[in-house]
Amino acid sequence: MADIPKQEIKLFYCYAREDKPLRDELEKYLSWLKRRDQLTNWHDREILPGEEWEQAIDKHLNTAHLILLLISPDFMASDYCYGKEMQRALARHKDGTCHVIPILLRPTFWEEAPFSSLQLLPTDARPITLSRMNQIMPPKLKPTFCVLYTI
Repeated sequence: MADIPKQEIKLFYCYAREDKPLRDELEKYLSWLKRRDQLTNWHDREILPGEEWEQAIDKHLNTAHLILLLISPDFMASDYCYGKEMQRALARHKDGTCHVIPILLRPTFWEEAPFSSLQLLPTDARPITLSRMNQIMPPKLKPTFCVLYTI
């Protein structure tokens, strides 16, 4: 029996630059999905030299199936992350054109943020940096894999 090709899942990371090491770690954990499913990750570090950075971000933000909001004090303080990327992501989520998952990286005040009505990961709202990084996946980010698998 022939395998039925799976639809590509486009993932967009919305994060503050200061959280790049944590984003890199998360990307490692999700790498098996890139191999198993047709998951493509995208973040601002993939902008090519000479490319219009804002157009590149908008293009990927507007075509992603799944947008991960990597929440931290730096994310909340960033006019671009909080004001532009997050707002666009939430508008698309509301329209049903993508899924948005906020992931609490570091302790910060988020309870009244526009994304606070969405289920946050980890589900206990304990920032992942309060756990050991090598224990981030089980069970903290397991729900991320479940959501990705059902898309």
